Amino acid sequence: MIGAKSRPGTPAHGMQRRRSTLFLPVNLAPTHLKRYKDVAWLLFKYGNVDLDPQVGLANDTSTQGERAEDATSLACDLEKLGPTFVKIGQLLSTRSDLLPPAYLAALSRLQDKVEPLPYETIQQVVQDQLGVRISKAFESFEESPIGSASLGQVHRAVLHGGREVAVKVQRPGIRAEIVADLDSLESIAEFLDSHTDFGRKYETTRILAEFRFTLMRELDYQKEARHLIQIRENLRDFPRMQVPGVVEDYSTSTVLTMDYLAGTKVTSLSGTVMVDIDGSSLAEDLFRAYLKQILVDGLFHADPHPGNLLITPEHHLAILDLGMVGRVNQRMQDQLMHLLTGISHADGEQVAEAALRLGEAKDPDFDRGAFFNAIETIVGELKNSRLEEIQIGQVVLLVLQTCAAAGIRIPAEISLLGKTLMNLDRVGICLSPHFDANESIRRNIESLAQSRIKDSFSMARIMGVLTETKELLGALPRRTNEILELVSGNKLRVKVDSIDEHKLMQGLQKVANRITAGLILSAFIVGSSMLARVETSFRIFGYPGLAMVFFLIAAVCSVILMIQIFFKDE
Repeated sequence: MIGAKSRPGTPAHGMQRRRSTLFLPVNLAPTHLKRYKDVAWLLFKYGNVDLDPQVGLANDTSTQGERAEDATSLACDLEKLGPTFVKIGQLLSTRSDLLPPAYLAALSRLQDKVEPLPYETIQQVVQDQLGVRISKAFESFEESPIGSASLGQVHRAVLHGGREVAVKVQRPGIRAEIVADLDSLESIAEFLDSHTDFGRKYETTRILAEFRFTLMRELDYQKEARHLIQIRENLRDFPRMQVPGVVEDYSTSTVLTMDYLAGTKVTSLSGTVMVDIDGSSLAEDLFRAYLKQILVDGLFHADPHPGNLLITPEHHLAILDLGMVGRVNQRMQDQLMHLLTGISHADGEQVAEAALRLGEAKDPDFDRGAFFNAIETIVGELKNSRLEEIQIGQVVLLVLQTCAAAGIRIPAEISLLGKTLMNLDRVGICLSPHFDANESIRRNIESLAQSRIKDSFSMARIMGVLTETKELLGALPRRTNEILELVSGNKLRVKVDSIDEHKLMQGLQKVANRITAGLILSAFIVGSSMLARVETSFRIFGYPGLAMVFFLIAAVCSVILMIQIFFKDE
């Protein structure tokens, strides 16, 4: 919701022209008015900042430095405005089609750490949700949280029987606060879409609806529990990847109880530990596990930043915080496989074709040649890059930015995937500085493709195909007989949807009538001019009367014809 520099023809230009009428409040409740004021302040402060994603690709050091400064300032301001704006900032950090790299980096570092709630409040929430006293449910429950954020906080506990767990408790009232903020932002987004070039280009209402869906899903801990169970099951063939198990009896929509996994952030590992864990092998397992989630399972952990990936004492990799996940349908999986294969083999044409099939062109007349050239330039640079310079996530983000610049609308899940791959690149480098993510994708993509083909021949799919084939074969003789009867009786008719012939004929008739009328009026004018030379006793305005009569008829008819052309013709 932040404009670009005031250049005519840019989205922000439309915003700035209407800035005086931008915030016509739809809801006059005090909470809404406060948010209108907050967003107006953000636009006033950052309204002249150039947020064209393509500009961030330049190598102008001064421009990049200035952008990094603005981006850091924006991140700080969003933190001051509360949890809703922090979460929206974090979600914006996944949208490379909307923001340049400097802003993506700054917003991805947004922290929503807040002062923890008193233990008495947490105790009351847990007891209300579980319907039992904490002392009955847990053998011990630590009063001090091991992590505190704007949506909730996490406490260590021990179940009766000795099972160590982490209990994630949502802050009371946070859902209502976020819903109210989103309602306020929805009113603003609707106004932007209706009255500004910026809103019409970026469809802020649609983007906000996507953010609302993601935030509401993150606020429902039962959904997160299902994600944990599903991804834990999907990764059962990866013994070095650990996902916390869920204690379903002690989990609700606002309380989530899961296994406690101890470990160290991958960014905090010392050199001696790195030697023991075989970082290269662990990074390979990590990439293969995430490629399987994306290309085979269709459900992937979308926030694998170093804080959510821990090295356990057994030198395994623990995957935490599955509140944010991405879903990829089968059609997207096919195109993503083509996209990643094209990137790994530096095949720009294949990448461009896959990107086109993944997205939806807003303008069917977009410059296809220029788009393909831009993609081939991005992918072609991989051939001349050194190993440590190749980052698959960065390449995917550049491809998505090129799609946005060409007017191709990319699904939010694909933008989320770009951010996921960028985080995996970072983790892979932390585990093994010489790890080749590009080569890892190339190695694993073939076996994953075979796995997808194998899944497509499951018994359920085969039975579905056989059922459809049976129906086709059963109806085929009757339908063939009907077609042959129509052909033999010369009754076969083929209906072709074309233009409206009746309307076309009306249009052609109107054109012919206009031409005929014009010729007749021209004849009247020429004839009256010739009659003006014939002297008669009947005169009008001092000119021969008959000539003037024909001239006036022509003038009146010409005026009537022009009125019909200007006001009635389409």
